[in-house]
Parts: sequence; C-alpha cells; structure tokens
Amino acid sequence: AQLVESGGGLVQAGGSLRLSCAAPTRLFRANAMGWFRQAPGREREFVAAINWSGANTNYADSVKGRFTISRDNTKNTVYLQMDSLEPEDTAVYYCNAINPLLRIGRPLFDAWGQGTQVNVSS
Repeated sequence: AQLVESGGGLVQAGGSLRLSCAAPTRLFRANAMGWFRQAPGREREFVAAINWSGANTNYADSVKGRFTISRDNTKNTVYLQMDSLEPEDTAVYYCNAINPLLRIGRPLFDAWGQGTQVNVSS
C-alpha cells in the first residue's frame, strides 16, 4: 500500500483545484497528515498540515489564506483545496504523514507517492 495523490492539472492564475491523497489505513489513522510540493530545480517544501482529528491545521506563509487542508477519516483521504492559484504554485504536490508538531512541517517518513502535477499559467 502506498500514498496516491490525484487532482492536479493545468489552471489559469486565479483558478482553483482540489487535490486528494489516499493513504494506507495504518499510516493515515495513526498520524497527522501533510502536503508538500516540489518545483523544478527546488527542494521539496512544506505546504500544509492537519492533525489526526482535523481540529488543528498549519500552513506555509506562501499559501495561508488561499489553501485549505482537510481530511476524511472514514475514507483515509486528505484533501488540499487550492484557491486563488498563482504561477508560483506550479509544482508536483505530495502528501505524507507529518510530525504531530504541525508547526515543524516535517514529514515522518522518507517514502513518497508519485505526486500530482499542478501547473498554473499566468
């Protein structure tokens, strides 16, 4: 079982996309979850995190107010609603279990899914 991201695509600046990540049951139900992204030529960076219950979230400053993370514990799925997209949001997006100290923004494991590509045109 592995992480499976979906929902990416090509969108114009100002548009919206909703990403989904299906996770293995054992990993999902025991952990906080997060989204990360990697743009060409750059390091993978933290985007958003949500705790196990969904009551607490944390966001990178660059996406605060535009992106919303949520999770459905009955479906082992975490979502990332992305609004007001900017060309700078272009990247491959990944999900992973994340350190329960959400402000750290650090993944728990070094195993990743294939990611989903988001392209935002100006």
